[in-house]
Amino acid sequence: MKKFLLLLLTALLLPGCSDKNNYEAAILAELERGQKTQGSRDYNVPSDKMAACIVEASSKNMAGLFAFDPARLTAYRNYTKMLTLTQSADPKKTLEELRNDFGSAKELNEARSNYTESELECLALFVAHEEK
Repeated sequence: MKKFLLLLLTALLLPGCSDKNNYEAAILAELERGQKTQGSRDYNVPSDKMAACIVEASSKNMAGLFAFDPARLTAYRNYTKMLTLTQSADPKKTLEELRNDFGSAKELNEARSNYTESELECLALFVAHEEK
């Protein structure tokens, strides 16, 4: 019975780790593309640490109560899709899908704001740390 529960728990956690890792990889790719890194370059913020910080900060305002909540895992997938919108073969279709995935255009805008605010919060943390 214990082995079964362990296997079940492992099976549930692995996809959750994957969704979170995919989200972090999408952030890292965006940072490295240079679209959002002007401040990072000015303050020598490592992209990998910045990405990890953004994941942590933005997760606080995502759906779901805890890291492996199904709603949180869906949010990770939706945020990843949001960040890779410009790389989509059909951005208009993907944008419409995102509106549906998030529930409305307003909720999609709130998600984008959450991401942007998290990015700025992390940049401020790194800058404050460097000034000490």
